[in-house]
Amino acid sequence: MENSRSCKNCQKRTIGSDDTTGNAVCLSCGVLQDYDNYDAQIGGISGPTGTQVRTGTAGTGTVYNYNETKIYNAQKEIEDLMYQLGFSSSKSSEVKDMVVKVTNGEYGQGRWFTVLVGACACIVMRIDGKPLAIVTVANIVCCDIYELGRMVYRVVDFLDLKLPEFDIVDSFEHSIRNAPSFSEVSEDLIGRMLKQGVFLVQCLVKWYVTTGRRPLPVVAAVLVFVAQLNQVDVVIEDVANELQVAVVTCRLRYKELLERLVKVARGLPWGEDVTVKNIMKHATFVIQYMELKSMLKNRNKNKNFEDVGFDLDYLIDDCLSNGNDYALDADDTVNDSQYFQIDHSTRLSIEGPNRFQISQECLAMIYSKMKNGMYVQESTNSRDNSIRKRKRRYGMLSYTDWWKGESEMSKKLLVKQIVEKDVGLSVMPPSFDSGCLAYERRKEKIKAAKYRIHKTMYPSDASSIDTIDVGSLEHVNAGKRRRKKMKFDVDWEDFIIETLLLHQVEEVEIEKGYYKTLMDLHVFNY
Repeated sequence: MENSRSCKNCQKRTIGSDDTTGNAVCLSCGVLQDYDNYDAQIGGISGPTGTQVRTGTAGTGTVYNYNETKIYNAQKEIEDLMYQLGFSSSKSSEVKDMVVKVTNGEYGQGRWFTVLVGACACIVMRIDGKPLAIVTVANIVCCDIYELGRMVYRVVDFLDLKLPEFDIVDSFEHSIRNAPSFSEVSEDLIGRMLKQGVFLVQCLVKWYVTTGRRPLPVVAAVLVFVAQLNQVDVVIEDVANELQVAVVTCRLRYKELLERLVKVARGLPWGEDVTVKNIMKHATFVIQYMELKSMLKNRNKNKNFEDVGFDLDYLIDDCLSNGNDYALDADDTVNDSQYFQIDHSTRLSIEGPNRFQISQECLAMIYSKMKNGMYVQESTNSRDNSIRKRKRRYGMLSYTDWWKGESEMSKKLLVKQIVEKDVGLSVMPPSFDSGCLAYERRKEKIKAAKYRIHKTMYPSDASSIDTIDVGSLEHVNAGKRRRKKMKFDVDWEDFIIETLLLHQVEEVEIEKGYYKTLMDLHVFNY
């Protein structure tokens, strides 16, 4: 059948339809015509199906729409993160349920959704009381701890949850049982170190070392200390890397632990000899003193050595008797007769603390002489062998028999119970001590500023004001860093204090240290 359309080749109106293909051809010249079977697609988003792409799908080759694909990818990402965190199937389901509640079942995609999953994982573990550090989750999620912490706060606020406090004791137990540095340590020694570490961690809680600080560096410091105490070769850098915390912070907490133990050792008769450098040599005695001190129910402050808790009978009987490897000089016996009596014919026996009372001065003298080796007699080879055996026995005593683990501080206690315990030292929080020192420093600076103002305004009457110690001024203006080459009389803080004093600001307000607020109120508010 001829068509009214003209041929593109011969321009004749002899267009017909091919019987085989159905295409339009020219009956005169036989040329196939273009755009003969074109069908226009008219309609909106819900119109007819296109030629290559189906309307509403995620792409070529799939029958899932965009929402289904997004949910599938989100669930797969959650499973991958839970696998990296080592969560069980039940915990993974709890995390998924929390994500569904937050997103109303829409899930999501992108960086924010990954951070959300990590935050939900932290919250689930915190609610269950399991130790999961936010640093560990942040490293897996590939974000910083502040971003993850903000997301945790938003989720908790959105779901109106109440999270329990971070349990540092559980974190220590989890670290010592799962850290690679302690993987080759026997189970018995791990249990022993666990009790010692729990005791020290709760002592640090009592001493406010954990207040306002990140808990994991404290855990790392205690891990290193108990490892050295039990002769386990551990490096603080390795422990810090395993716990994913800063090495510098771990060193600071380790130093604070040693300083607290040194202060505890001051209560012992030989405590003046104990320093941060040699505290590890005395650590067994110090911790034994702390343990037995915490076990005392009555807090009577008697000066006999029974309060200290050492095995005085064994120590004196074994070290000062005539039948063992240590002996007393004649002069020493005469000088020490004022403290106790020695029977040269029989072995020294001690039947009880009431019969044998010893003063702290005498014990300190005995300790110093034992330390310097003045009681050891050099004799035959057999005597030397017996001395070596005795030293080995003392070495075993110092690392094995000294720890009993019977104190309640070796078990998990509440904060109220920890504060009520007596471990031989009661200190204020470090922030409080720093605040008191800063308060005294500002008072000295105010006094120095008043002296400089008076000297400038009244040069002839400068001697009338109270004199100020030059040494204290140098200490005040020293700052945090030591200035070896150059010393400055004043710094920026001194100039601010002088300005506030000239504007008639009260000294009580300046001593608080809110310089910016005071400057805005009294200097720039004109």
